[in-house]
Amino acid sequence: QVQLVESGGGLVQAGGSLRLSCTVSGSILGINTMAWYRQAPGEQRELVAAIANSGSTKYADFVNRRFTISRDNAKTTVYLQMHSLKPEDTAVYYCNVDRFARDYWGKGTLVTVSS
Repeated sequence: QVQLVESGGGLVQAGGSLRLSCTVSGSILGINTMAWYRQAPGEQRELVAAIANSGSTKYADFVNRRFTISRDNAKTTVYLQMHSLKPEDTAVYYCNVDRFARDYWGKGTLVTVSS
């Protein structure tokens, strides 16, 4: 089993920055891709950014170079640094890891961007 706990969400004004963290514990061996998703009220959950085992990253188009995903070498923490936040970035942000083709999710952290 893998446990994920997100932190770092909160209220920020448009144009501001936040850094989300996700602490990973449990059976870490075998973790492949680590990712951040988000879900706005009434919307489907969507991928924000992912970092593969190789270290390669991918981002959703809406990120537009405003966010950076990173992780520590031990894969115990994955980060999402967000800059130039917009009101439309308001959502619950979820941490996700893939381990042996099974997805694990955290409970999410709320990010609210005021205009």
